[in-house]
Amino acid sequence: MGPVVVIDPGHGGTDSGARGGTGAIEKDIVLQYAHAVRGELEREGFRVVLTRDDDSNPSYDDRAAMANTYHDVVFVSLHVSTTGTVGTARAYYYRFASAPAGPPATVATTTAQNAPPATSLLVWEQAQQPYVETSRRLADALQGELAQRFAGSPITTSGVAIRELRSVAAPAVAVELSSVSVADPNLLSAMATPLAAAIARGLQAFRSTGSIPEN
Repeated sequence: MGPVVVIDPGHGGTDSGARGGTGAIEKDIVLQYAHAVRGELEREGFRVVLTRDDDSNPSYDDRAAMANTYHDVVFVSLHVSTTGTVGTARAYYYRFASAPAGPPATVATTTAQNAPPATSLLVWEQAQQPYVETSRRLADALQGELAQRFAGSPITTSGVAIRELRSVAAPAVAVELSSVSVADPNLLSAMATPLAAAIARGLQAFRSTGSIPEN
């Protein structure tokens, strides 16, 4: 049995995310992607949790808290961009601008086996800090698979200050597909299957390195 994978379909509710001129709406597309990814991961033996399974919009902290509940866990947030070459995909990890100065609010979490030594209390704004390097390795594993399935995608990853990732006390990445500016929204729907396969193979590769233990 693999670790828990928390899949986070971005946006939801009144936050529709990116909108395309032909009717593509990010919040709906990423929920479709999340269902496809969940099915593929479950077939591979992973336990999967979605941060939302309907048209709701949990807060950033609520999404992070779902991941922080578990011990052996990875977090993957799904998005669709407004720009970029249609049919390409990118994986991102969180990059802090500088060593963050933490506010007094804290979050209780369990230290995972793949994380550096840490106290049992992590500041919400700093929760991702001990996991940045592991998250980068996860993003690299996913990007290698994405580049094989989505022609024209970069082979390298980027560190970006993506809010969904900052409070996650576990390896955490965002995967973004391009773009809502498609002539036919069905082209975006067709990306669900290769996306699911790429994430599943990437997580298997990441696990094989020992970055996440097998249960």
